[in-house]
Amino acid sequence: MSYFDLQINGYAGTDFCSREMTMEQMRHACEALRADGIGGILATMITDSVEALADRLEKMVRFREEDALIRETVKGFHVEGPFLRAETGYIGAHPEKWVRPANRADAERLLEAGGGLVRLMTLAPEFDEGAATTRFLVERGVTVSAGHCDPDLETLERAIDAGLSMITHVGNGCPVVLPRHDNFIQRVLSLSDRLWLCFIPDGAHVPFFALKNYLKIAGLERTIFTTDAIMAAGLGPGTYELSGEPVEIDEAGVARRPGSPNLAGSTIRGHQVAANLREHLGLSEAEVRQVYHDNPMRALGLV
Repeated sequence: MSYFDLQINGYAGTDFCSREMTMEQMRHACEALRADGIGGILATMITDSVEALADRLEKMVRFREEDALIRETVKGFHVEGPFLRAETGYIGAHPEKWVRPANRADAERLLEAGGGLVRLMTLAPEFDEGAATTRFLVERGVTVSAGHCDPDLETLERAIDAGLSMITHVGNGCPVVLPRHDNFIQRVLSLSDRLWLCFIPDGAHVPFFALKNYLKIAGLERTIFTTDAIMAAGLGPGTYELSGEPVEIDEAGVARRPGSPNLAGSTIRGHQVAANLREHLGLSEAEVRQVYHDNPMRALGLV
């Protein structure tokens, strides 16, 4: 069974956000992804300067054009940032200095660099005035997701009305301590019938008992699973990189910035996602395929 993952930052020693990444390294990552059961991905670029992001997108477009395996594996790109909330707790592992409000000019530059292959963009709706950038992206065929953000209910509803249709890694990209009732997670759950909800099923980003609760509300028909993998996926404990900055992997495989409690992506692999969904959530093979292949493809308009 082959899966589809819409948020892969790197894999098997290759950092997709590295300025020095070579085509050989990208090909190696694609080989490892396929060996682990992931047949298609969105290569994910995290917050940086707009020009640095554009350079990486253009490089990835060239790699796809020149190599059949990369082309078959990388179905498009997920741009996560720079239109996020810079506040501590919400920004996570993204570099604050490059965060900026959403705007059409920068969005257009990124779409141009992506050669028509930017399929998904994560942004903070509260920094998209009038949901104008969301509306522009949706009109250009891009799926828009809310993440690393804290919009109030009215702002979130306005973004959904403008075409926003997904939430990036629910339960993460937010502070550890939140108001009891009026918080981003509760707002999202109240609108879950209008949204695709994405989760990272590694047991660290969301405990499995909590993940079961989320699934009871969202239902399998609106749920998507992703690894949010970084270059350390498939490797052991040690120090690696994410977009040029160090990430430490502990003995349990949990990724964090040095000296920070914030998670920095995951090291879970494709076959481990499937195993966790079966073992901890009790999903059947057909249900695993639904939430880790069919739903993400459908959410991106690829089927």
